[in-house]
This record gives sequence, structure tokens and C-alpha cells, in this order.
Amino acid sequence: MTEFPKTLEDAIAQAGEATKAALAEGYKRLQIEILIPELKPILIAEQFLPVFEEYGSRLKVFFPDAGGAALAVRDWADVPFKILDIGTGKLSLEQKIEPEDEIFFLIAPTVVEVIEVEKIAQLVGDRPLVILNPRLEDLGAVGIGYAARQLRERFVNTIERCYYLRPIDNETAVFRCYPKLWEVWLEKEDEYQKIAEFPQKPSGDELDLILAKAQLTSGAQGVSPVKPNLFKGLQRFLRALRN
Repeated sequence: MTEFPKTLEDAIAQAGEATKAALAEGYKRLQIEILIPELKPILIAEQFLPVFEEYGSRLKVFFPDAGGAALAVRDWADVPFKILDIGTGKLSLEQKIEPEDEIFFLIAPTVVEVIEVEKIAQLVGDRPLVILNPRLEDLGAVGIGYAARQLRERFVNTIERCYYLRPIDNETAVFRCYPKLWEVWLEKEDEYQKIAEFPQKPSGDELDLILAKAQLTSGAQGVSPVKPNLFKGLQRFLRALRN
């Protein structure tokens, strides 16, 4: 049984194993989400890189913009792979996707780049594409309306979310580690316990129902109920991450 991670290192290790398992099963478009607001995606990405070690120079890493790519080039010394941005720049995406590339790692693309991300997916063909902490579904942010919703249905829904960790409130989190189901975990007596499972990512209404049940159960047991504080973070988990 996959346990709820106690540290960032645990979460990244689990994400790596989930990625390898999904790749072994033939998935080509994978998504990893470790959604802790205090953590910058580049820091998670740096610790995740050993997953791709066997690929060496055959890995291609993409950032949303030139600034993020330049920062990684500066900080990730002596890496064997190329680090690029998905913006226009001097090179087209067709020129940035090379025949010798075997696997692609996209770090924190946003809805602004969703057209380019889909184009990369088309250009890489059957080669694996792994996306870390994307915000491709935040369609209202740029007001691109119906065309963006069509894109979401056409592309975003083709991605397998092989690892997902997101706090709901101070005591509850949604968790998925491929090939397991989607799970909701609740902190009880200084330990996290699984309180629900879903075949798909639970909706907001489903989470509200689970939290309401948790409140009733905790109240009946004389324990302080869960106080909804949506997406503010698991304080105990965050303290552990900083250690």
C-alpha cells in the first residue's frame, strides 16, 4: 500500500516510481502535480531529475519562458541534457524537437502556453512527455473561452495524471500515486489515514461531502472537527517539508 508522504523527498520518490510504472505500462503523456504553494516548481524539478538519469543527453527539458530556462542553465551545472524554453525565440518548436531526443520534461507550463504544449506533444509523437505542475486548465485566467475549452477536451484530457498531491485544508489532502486510485487522506491523532477512494479525481462536491462526513465523525468522537480552509495547505506537512 502506498502511504501518504511525510516529506517532500517521500513525495518526489513516489512520483518517480509512479512515472516509471506508467511509462512501463505504455503511457506517453504523463502529469505530476505536487501542489504545495510554498514550493517553486524548479525546486521540485531539480530533485525529480534523477528519474531521467538513464536517458542522459536524450532528455530534453522545457520551461515556459526564457527566464526560467536561463535560471536552470545557471543552477543545474554540468547536466548532459539541453534546457530550452517553449517560447518562440530564434528557434521554432520544430527545431527544438530533435530526432535523437527520447523523452521530454516540461516544467510548470501555464494556460498561456497551452497551444505550444499541445504542439510539442504532436511533434514528439510516440516519445514520452512528462509534465510537472502544469496550469493548463486555468482557462478563465486569459479569457480564451470556447476555443480553450475545446483544446482542453482535445489535449489536456489525454494526459495521465500519474502522481497528485494537493492539500485541501489544514488536515486533509487529495492524493494519487499510479496505479492506485485517487484517495482522500485525513490527519487523525498525528497520523494520516485514508478516508475515501475514487476511480477519478474527486470533484469539489465530492470533497465537500467527504469533509462534511469527517466533521460529523470527528464531532461524534469528541475530536475537534475539520475546519475547511480550502487550499491553504497542510501545516504539519509543510513544516515537515521545510525540515
